[in-house]
Amino acid sequence: MLAFAESIQLIPDGTILIHIAIIISMVFVLNRLLFKPVLRTLSDREARTHGRSDEARETVKKVGESLSRYENSLRQARAEGYSLLEQKQAEANSERQLKIAGVRREVEEKLGQEKNDIHAQAEQARAALLGEAERVATDIKAQVLRR
Repeated sequence: MLAFAESIQLIPDGTILIHIAIIISMVFVLNRLLFKPVLRTLSDREARTHGRSDEARETVKKVGESLSRYENSLRQARAEGYSLLEQKQAEANSERQLKIAGVRREVEEKLGQEKNDIHAQAEQARAALLGEAERVATDIKAQVLRR
């Protein structure tokens, strides 16, 4: 240990300038041969990665817009479909109501005719029964009086 302590110089001599020159030249050489190419490769990679990320974001944005337009058009088409369906149902209901009203009128007319026919038949039956009752009464009277 003591031998090592004796070899350390506390006062710099001329070799320090050579050491500084070697360090500076190594910085230039390493910068030119190692650091610049590595940094260029890293920046290129970052640019490609960042560019791809931007491209992916743009694609996602376009897909989102397309999906939004599709959903809006789908919603609009559904609304139009429902509107058309409601319109057709309303038309069918009104047509059905008209048919029902027509059938009711026909039924009421037939019912009135049938009532009139029944009243006429009843009157005929009454007249026939009245005539028959008078004939039977005459027969009974004749039989009673012959006895």
